[in-house]
Amino acid sequence: MSRGRSGSRRSRPAGCLTLLAVAVAGLVIVVVLWYMLAGCLREPTPPGPGPGPEEPTSQPASCPDVQMVSVPGTWESSSTDDPYNPAANPASLMLNISNPVREQFPAERVDVYTVPYVAQFSNPVAFPPDGQASYNVSRTEGMRRTFDFLTERHKECPLTTYVLAGFSQGAVIAGDIAEQIGKGNGPVPADRVLGVTLIADGRRSGEPGPGQPIQVGTPPPGIGAEIALGGLSVPGITMTGPREEGFGDLADRVYTICAPGDLICDAPRNALSPGNIFGSLGTLAQAVGNPVHSLYHGFVVDSDGTTATQWAANWAIGLVDSAPVPPHS
Repeated sequence: MSRGRSGSRRSRPAGCLTLLAVAVAGLVIVVVLWYMLAGCLREPTPPGPGPGPEEPTSQPASCPDVQMVSVPGTWESSSTDDPYNPAANPASLMLNISNPVREQFPAERVDVYTVPYVAQFSNPVAFPPDGQASYNVSRTEGMRRTFDFLTERHKECPLTTYVLAGFSQGAVIAGDIAEQIGKGNGPVPADRVLGVTLIADGRRSGEPGPGQPIQVGTPPPGIGAEIALGGLSVPGITMTGPREEGFGDLADRVYTICAPGDLICDAPRNALSPGNIFGSLGTLAQAVGNPVHSLYHGFVVDSDGTTATQWAANWAIGLVDSAPVPPHS
């Protein structure tokens, strides 16, 4: 009898180890599935080096003189939204900029295209899951659609010039496209871009110097959340850090607007730490909807009382008004 009891005791550690191994394997599977379902960040592949075709002397009559591309922020668009009559979010901040431009000029002078993309930011530590697309999935779709539209437009209308503007997640997308253009490997040539404005850019460096954008208003002391959390990669969220070389040939035409206290673009330099992943991600998810971030239509950027959206609308209207008129055939 005593031998039987001894054998039973010896079998228990093996059974516990088996259960532990099953639990660890299950955890690994959950983490792998989490990464797979959340998605990876994929940027469009820039065209290879080499001279483009010889510039024509005219372009089709259907081409606008100027193409404005507006990239809405998180929760301000959808994949199925109408790019010429966006209605996914009637309160979208970017409508305060794009609508005045559209109303000021005829369609042949400026075409206003609002990039339709999922525009979501799932909180990866939410339980139960919040059901939204991850930041990586959303940003990848926004980048691809913006890149593809610009590529096709330039192919059809080689003499058209461009105005780019984006807010929040849309500012990251527009800024990343502008970075590629400024380095000579974007979807359109740098000399075709009249200007770029980024409102609440998550990759705002907060630094002066070569390649850096022009600050509108008094620059706040912080940095973009993607820089504060640079290098952090968890399921669905890849923080890509600073744009190392800035905007290259476009730097003198890129403007940035950031309100003090907006953690998306004015994060304290040591507050969002990769070492505190869950706390940092929770702060970042909440920052997307904080009052400072959502009230740029009332954020004053100069002594005349001009708000951020008024400034951006006036800036875009001025660029379109003075843009060249290419010959049409």
